[in-house]
Amino acid sequence: MNRYSVYDNFAWLYDREWSEFARVIFPLLKDIAGETLPDGAKVLDLCCGTGQLAKVLTEKGYKVTGIDGSAEMLRYAKINAPDAEFINEDARTFKLPSIYDAVFSTFDSLNHILKAAELLRTFKNTYK
Repeated sequence: MNRYSVYDNFAWLYDREWSEFARVIFPLLKDIAGETLPDGAKVLDLCCGTGQLAKVLTEKGYKVTGIDGSAEMLRYAKINAPDAEFINEDARTFKLPSIYDAVFSTFDSLNHILKAAELLRTFKNTYK
């Protein structure tokens, strides 16, 4: 079951309107991550949407895995960032090996998590 299929209806708009956001935000993310983001680092793009940040990251030589709950958002992501890996999963429950140097979750990515306990679960799951 695709828990976030409601996002499928406007994935095209999200892709079109937010395409420059990742280019603008990347230098700030690089500053925030500091030395944990060396060249070629492995990055998890949590709630990656249409893959705009994954595109910028892969263009800069990072190894990227994107997770999103919307299959349609991921369809665009695979076009935008063909060198990244994308997984259709829920941010609260995904299971991946602990191999990432950094995790980014940008813009309004966590807005669909409406309960504090579920948000805490997401952070704990990501930390693992």
